[in-house]
Amino acid sequence: MAAKRLMAEYKQLATQAPEGIVAGPKEESNYFEWDACIMGPIGTPFEGGVFSAVMTFPSDYPLSPPTMRFTCDMFHPNIYPDGRVCISILHAPGDDPMGYESSAERWSPVQSVEKILLSVISMLAEPNPESGANVDASKMWRDNRELFNKKAKNLVRKSLGL
Repeated sequence: MAAKRLMAEYKQLATQAPEGIVAGPKEESNYFEWDACIMGPIGTPFEGGVFSAVMTFPSDYPLSPPTMRFTCDMFHPNIYPDGRVCISILHAPGDDPMGYESSAERWSPVQSVEKILLSVISMLAEPNPESGANVDASKMWRDNRELFNKKAKNLVRKSLGL
């Protein structure tokens, strides 16, 4: 069931991908490992960047969410230093044991790869510093936005090989 769902989502993305998103299986023989490229959102310090990531899907997808990790350097409040993305849509379904997120914000089988990637674009544009996966980035975003923006713009240049 998972492979069939992932094939359908890939076909959908291949024919009607939202602007700024490219994603698909690393190999046609394995629909559970995807490469993704996300363009930095316009009007943000990440604008113009092309950021690569990997998505790994569990065998019970869509009942459980995939994981997502940037494979390029990233500095963002909601991205761990190792590249793992920390957003509600990728958190296991049900109630948050910490009481921070509502179950409606977390993963559900009606979500899709496209919705995840669009959520990541939104996250790049509007970080949630209260849910800091990268404490240094969260602090800089809150306390020194100018330095944060400069660091993000340097990442854009690096993502383009400049």
